[in-house]
Amino acid sequence: MDDRTSQFSVRRRGFLRAAAATLASGGFGAQALAMQDDNDGGIATRPLGRTGERVSIVGLGGYHIGLLKEKEAIRIMHEAIDQGMTFFDNAWDYHDGGSEEVMGKALSTGGRRDKVFLMTKVCDRDYRGAMRHLEDSLRRLKTDRIDLWQFHEINWAVDSEWLFGKGGIKAAIEARRQGKVRHIGFTGHRDPAHHLKLIAREFDWDTVQMPINLLDAHYRSFQKDVVPACRRKNISVVGMKSLGDGRFPRNFRIPASTFRRFALSLPIATLVCGIKSLANLRQDLDMARTFQPISQAEMNRLLAETKTLGSDGRLEPWKTTDYGSRHHREQHAES
Repeated sequence: MDDRTSQFSVRRRGFLRAAAATLASGGFGAQALAMQDDNDGGIATRPLGRTGERVSIVGLGGYHIGLLKEKEAIRIMHEAIDQGMTFFDNAWDYHDGGSEEVMGKALSTGGRRDKVFLMTKVCDRDYRGAMRHLEDSLRRLKTDRIDLWQFHEINWAVDSEWLFGKGGIKAAIEARRQGKVRHIGFTGHRDPAHHLKLIAREFDWDTVQMPINLLDAHYRSFQKDVVPACRRKNISVVGMKSLGDGRFPRNFRIPASTFRRFALSLPIATLVCGIKSLANLRQDLDMARTFQPISQAEMNRLLAETKTLGSDGRLEPWKTTDYGSRHHREQHAES
């Protein structure tokens, strides 16, 4: 660690201690800061629930990285790792496996695989399909283990029954026993009720991924209903959709960094960021290095400003339309 980074880390730790003390009486942001610590790259880390792992407070989203030309995508991922972004997100169905393939290439050189906490998602709910997806993901990602394997898009009420009845959970437990999977979670973006149904099951989930953003507070709110349930059961929360794929900053005169800060002010482990360019990456890294929680007064102002457009889900189509994976829509066509 060079002198500049060392000095930054000392200043950062001083800020965190002062900010935590300031927020302790107000509550908002204090839980998030209490979870947080620095790493050598200057990007703060937080614990991933009961796993014993720590991950960077911002992570790289696999969907958007798969939209880029391969050379540019690999350059972005390499710089992300070099700068301390350690949480990498992906899914079996992103761009028909293309996202996993390019991420596998990026991680296969320079010992980079061992520098990241690698998450990917499984789409099938049955035993045989889940195991097939796992082997596909391991091959594409050029690795012998997935650090976090999450069941993707729990967006239908029947998913809870299918995972346990058709053998998806059995596959995950077996894969963990074999060392191919280290931790198990699930994701979804449509209705908090589906998350709560799975959380209530007799299974020790390590993580749950969900929309965490300013508008979510107004409609089918995951942060109000699901985050507290996760905290009661020591399940780590992974945030996503903090910018609404860019539609939030476009519809409000609020900087993208403020939307990111709002999400990180909640007690989540990491925030998956859709990164489409080196400029996007560097903006998110700068925000993470200088992160300060949203104050209660600022939160109240932001909630008031977004209430009208946020009250019916029109800017959160993942909650109100069939938004999502073609694989899952076809899977549930007759359910």
